[in-house]
Amino acid sequence: MFWRKIEATETATGSAYVNPYVAGACLGVLLFAVNMLTGHGLGASGGMSHLIAVGTDTVAPHYVDLNGHFAALARPAATALDHWLVWSLLGVAAGAMVSGALAGRLRPAIYRGPHVGIALRLTCALIGGAFMGYGSQWGRGCTSGQALSGGAVLSLGSWIFMFSIFGGGYALAYFLRRLWR
Repeated sequence: MFWRKIEATETATGSAYVNPYVAGACLGVLLFAVNMLTGHGLGASGGMSHLIAVGTDTVAPHYVDLNGHFAALARPAATALDHWLVWSLLGVAAGAMVSGALAGRLRPAIYRGPHVGIALRLTCALIGGAFMGYGSQWGRGCTSGQALSGGAVLSLGSWIFMFSIFGGGYALAYFLRRLWR
């Protein structure tokens, strides 16, 4: 069923998950290769910002004229696909689809605990996503860019960010754990 509850021991009816240490090592190799080949780190918010800026310029160019941040992102590009971060973002989406298909997990589902309704789960996801999106623009980078790229070059701010994210997650999980049992 599309909306069924996923048990804690279940892997969404697909094959077993990849060993996290192997996945982390592969991510480290990828990050190193991207830095060597492009001179940039990995991150998602930059690609999304370019897509939004070019899309806004297509629909409401007068708004882009009033916003220096959007103008700087939208005007040098003829299309949103002119920036390498957009291609990186599209590659992540395509890779996720291929990975899900190969593991037998490519199906729509809403993962939630036994004491959480669909409306609450979607509301919390929307609010959390809005906070993360706003925070990524305010902090000048998304969690992946901060944690992976900044952490890899030993940026103090990125390490503080990582410890704050994980510490905040663990602190909040203590209060919300009953919803997932």
